[in-house]
Amino acid sequence: LYTARMPSSYKAGDGKVVRLFEDYVPVERAYYRETGLFPIMHAVAIRREVYEENRWVAQTLFKAFCEAQRLTYEDLAETAALKAMLPWANAHVEEAVREMGPDWWPYGFEKNRATLATFLRYHHEQGLSKRLLEPEDLFAPETLESFKI
Repeated sequence: LYTARMPSSYKAGDGKVVRLFEDYVPVERAYYRETGLFPIMHAVAIRREVYEENRWVAQTLFKAFCEAQRLTYEDLAETAALKAMLPWANAHVEEAVREMGPDWWPYGFEKNRATLATFLRYHHEQGLSKRLLEPEDLFAPETLESFKI
């Protein structure tokens, strides 16, 4: 199970659900160092009819998410008033930057091409798709390139 939300059965601690790797952080770091890949957490879908009637919506949403991310990175770097009650929050941010660079959750097609291609290859190899899809097959053409005006 790969999920953003911890299952309640895991939280209960009854042993029915366990982590694949008990000490997962070093394992994930080693995978990242070896491959340069870190699994994508979310994708945004737009109903086809909404997209077809408003071709501008995909790029506009992308730009809005990029701005939200910029503000989040800015907030995480703030040391005067922490955004989370997490001990050593600043140290965690600094460590992520050292390990993964200042944009550890990169947005945009090109920045995620290798991760998407790997995901699609696994998807196909495991029989979840009849044919091997290309990353470009997944997105509105307007979102394949990023630009600033």
